[in-house]
Amino acid sequence: MTLPTTMRYVAHRDGGAELMSIATGPLPDLRPDELLIRVQAVGVNRPDVLQRSGLYPPPPGANPVLGLECAGEVAAIGAEVTGFAIGDRVTALANGGAYAEYCAVPATQCLPWPKNVTAVVAASLPETMFTVFANVFIMGKLKAGESFLVHGGSSGIGATALLLAREFGAISYATAGSDEKVAACVALGAKAAFNYRTQDFVEEIRTATDKRGVDVILDMVGAPYFARNIRSLALEGRLVQIAFLQGSKIAEFDLTPIMLRRLTVTGSTMRARSNAQKAAIAAELRAKVWPVLDAGRCLPPVHAVFPFAQVADAHRLMESSTHIGKIVLDLGA
Repeated sequence: MTLPTTMRYVAHRDGGAELMSIATGPLPDLRPDELLIRVQAVGVNRPDVLQRSGLYPPPPGANPVLGLECAGEVAAIGAEVTGFAIGDRVTALANGGAYAEYCAVPATQCLPWPKNVTAVVAASLPETMFTVFANVFIMGKLKAGESFLVHGGSSGIGATALLLAREFGAISYATAGSDEKVAACVALGAKAAFNYRTQDFVEEIRTATDKRGVDVILDMVGAPYFARNIRSLALEGRLVQIAFLQGSKIAEFDLTPIMLRRLTVTGSTMRARSNAQKAAIAAELRAKVWPVLDAGRCLPPVHAVFPFAQVADAHRLMESSTHIGKIVLDLGA
């Protein structure tokens, strides 16, 4: 594959979506453990919006260009990489730099496209699959027969969590911000879903579980939900925190229920994990989730696809929170 000397990428300054633009620059340097991907589609995620806004700076050494997931063809292979060939179709969890025509990614964070999917669908997978599997099934230890609550069940993360929880035998519940989104959560596998604008999820979970509570909660809201999440957990339940969309600081909280009911409160971010940690998650996904995707199950819904040049519109849609499922940029459109 002949490589060009320059590529298009999304440049940005901290602030609003209007500060993004399509620029031209050199291809990224390829490290010995990386693949260079000719990008065909890119997933748009909430961390992209936060980074663009100046609220989520990339960790040291990461590519400062936006973008954490992409799908495309292998265009070049680092000297230490084995098991890949030029032209292989891969989908990748990037450490940054996916909003570009070429993206360099550690080979251990690349997985093959599932069978019979397009570049758009392949690009919608890595960020949510890595995040959900690591937090719900590895850290949260969700097992078949247990109960699970995800907040924001119609988001990309939420949809993936509901699909995988159903696939692996858990009983799921969700919250969402409209009746349309509630219905979408049920269609994605929730036994019941609740409109947080009109319903108290604590009381709804209490009723739905015959006062027992749920075994695992995946939360992205943060401080306003913390005490309510604790009240919604069953004995030895696990709360997994992956974002603080409405704040991270709690003025006052009684820790007694955590001790008396032997609860676990944990959380993580994906981007700050080491390449080795991400490689371990990728191996688990390849063994346990990719066969499910190859069979055509658990593919998250794609709400909207934008041409690369309309990246600002894609970010505005993400910020509106009106979408159900994933938002993707198509570099071929």
